[in-house]
Amino acid sequence: MQKFKALYIGILAIILAVILFSAMVLKQDTQLISATKLQSLIKENLPEIATIKGEYLYFTLGKQHYKVAKESVDLQAFGQKVPLEIKEEWSLWRNTIEVIVIFGVVFIILLFVLAFKQSKVAQNKPKLKEDSVSNTSNVAKSLASDAFALHHIKPITSNVTFADVAGINEAKNELEEIIDYLKFPKKYQEFGVKLPKGVLLVGAPGVGKTLIAKALAGEANVPFFYQSGASFVQIYVGMGAKRVHDLFTRAKLSAPSIIFIDEIDAVGKARGGMRNDEREATLNQLLTEMDGFEDSFGVIVIGATNNMESLDEALLRSGRFDRRIFVELPNLEERIKILKVHTRDKRCDFDYEEVSKLCVGFSGAALASLINEAALCAIKRGSEVITKEDILNVRDKVMLGVRKKLSFSDKEREILAYYQAAKAFSAYALEIPFEKATLMSDGLKYADKEFLSQNEMESQIKIHLSGIAALELLFEERYSHAKVDLDKAKVIARKMAESYGMGEYLLGREEDVLKILENCKNERYGFFKNYRSILDSIKSALLTNEKLEFAEVGKIINA
Repeated sequence: MQKFKALYIGILAIILAVILFSAMVLKQDTQLISATKLQSLIKENLPEIATIKGEYLYFTLGKQHYKVAKESVDLQAFGQKVPLEIKEEWSLWRNTIEVIVIFGVVFIILLFVLAFKQSKVAQNKPKLKEDSVSNTSNVAKSLASDAFALHHIKPITSNVTFADVAGINEAKNELEEIIDYLKFPKKYQEFGVKLPKGVLLVGAPGVGKTLIAKALAGEANVPFFYQSGASFVQIYVGMGAKRVHDLFTRAKLSAPSIIFIDEIDAVGKARGGMRNDEREATLNQLLTEMDGFEDSFGVIVIGATNNMESLDEALLRSGRFDRRIFVELPNLEERIKILKVHTRDKRCDFDYEEVSKLCVGFSGAALASLINEAALCAIKRGSEVITKEDILNVRDKVMLGVRKKLSFSDKEREILAYYQAAKAFSAYALEIPFEKATLMSDGLKYADKEFLSQNEMESQIKIHLSGIAALELLFEERYSHAKVDLDKAKVIARKMAESYGMGEYLLGREEDVLKILENCKNERYGFFKNYRSILDSIKSALLTNEKLEFAEVGKIINA
């Protein structure tokens, strides 16, 4: 049997040598170049003729053969300078394919012969080679997948422009020079200017990081390669690193181009700690690809994350992600612009500024969802126009989700009414606007300001602690439904003491936080003790109507 094995191996080696020799003879020594390299080559000399075969454009200068991805070349403009002809690639490789077919047939025959020989041995040792055959099949599938991986990486053509994205003026300004570089790379190369190799978009979920990257690709009109960080995380050793390599190779062939890696922290987390060799190998490949770029390639890498603190330091150093753009939640003016973008093809009858003031803390994605839900609400009531009432009906659902409605006893309704009445009373007295007060919500709207004074922050704490203070005064008891307001009050007090130096000591202590909270609660306790009759009136109106507008609360207080 050993003699037969040696014979089979010898035959296979001879056939493989014949194939390799044929391929070397038939294949030209063709160099793969980028579109930018093509422009520099034809600046001095033009080829006599160029040939389009498959996905590549072939031409010869001197004794050197070149090819470039045809989708990265303006064929119409190129054809005006150099005659073009289209050929099938089949004729060039026909002889090689014939040899491969012969090799395949011989190889299959040898496999059948070998299987026949092995079957005799298997009579004494059944199932001896089952695992080996299974492994061979898996390896074959893996190799086939690898062979076509690069071919299946396709760029996305983005139709989104900055006109479709509102509320990111600062991000637009940062990205303008990158757009200009992608459109006119020669202008920067002649001056020796180096553009950032990587741009990191940092921001909360829903602020529009992916949309910004698509708009960048649309403005620059270049191929856009999208990948999520999780797509590089593989269970097979080495596959994640290979995916990274294939992606960057494909982007270089289509240069100038953009690679966008969404949720990059999935693959770019700091190394060490809970060790994961495959993820670290993938990250190392990403670091190598970014560090090996040359400016002439014209490839810009954009990453997006909402957790920059978890990224590896090597990924953030100069030469990789040089530029970081922080995308914040939209302010009042930006929310107005976003609302106008999402209502361009809808009929609306509401004041944009008024609605925008009701949506403090909404991201761009939340505002888009708000308009869509409001449109559905308008359809349900049989209207073709979105009104302010539609916005109000769905605002809490978009922000908090649909809550289960509970049935309350008369005692529980009274407690809730006093609790919300106390908050509404304090908000009106402290000049904090609110839309409406109900048994389950307060509708508070804090000022959309960059800076807040100590008095303004204390007023916010007092409102959150008003219900607790009122129930202590009336029932000498505390209730569990105050948890949300108490948590909010603690967050504000901790910021005042520890971040803003508004406590008794400049460097805040835990005692400062407790003192701020106790002082605000005690102040409200004394306030309601002096105005208990007004509190009772607001409570009674709230129980009767289950909803009080800001102006209605004011009428009760002023009466």
